[in-house]
Amino acid sequence: MKKQVLILCTGNSCRSQMAEGLINARLGDKFEAVSAGTNPGGYVHPTAIAAMAEPGIDLSQNESKALDLFKGRYFDYVITVCDSAKEDCPVWLDEAGVRQHIGFDDPAEAIGTEIEILKEFQRVRDEIADEVLGFLRAS
Repeated sequence: MKKQVLILCTGNSCRSQMAEGLINARLGDKFEAVSAGTNPGGYVHPTAIAAMAEPGIDLSQNESKALDLFKGRYFDYVITVCDSAKEDCPVWLDEAGVRQHIGFDDPAEAIGTEIEILKEFQRVRDEIADEVLGFLRAS
């Protein structure tokens, strides 16, 4: 049986979506990931979709989801990927197996040209791949 992973962020539009996609694409034989936001933005950032398409991961059909959607579901791992979600993590998630905070810069806050902004999304994507996947592989 696959271990269940919840990736939690504030808006569920960038970092948590990228982490969900990476886990399911690269560790899908052992883990099943979903992502949610404490205050979902209602969309998946187009540049996150573009950055994830480069390694062949399609987020174009993903939706920004509220955390309450998963209330009552058990998770083996809850990973917060932003400081705000770590602070706002609801008490009911205390029943999860392992809670881990692995924070990343918010690429949606990047400024500059389209190429500079894409590079920021790529950088964060690669950090998520290294750190989140590395954490799960070691667990």
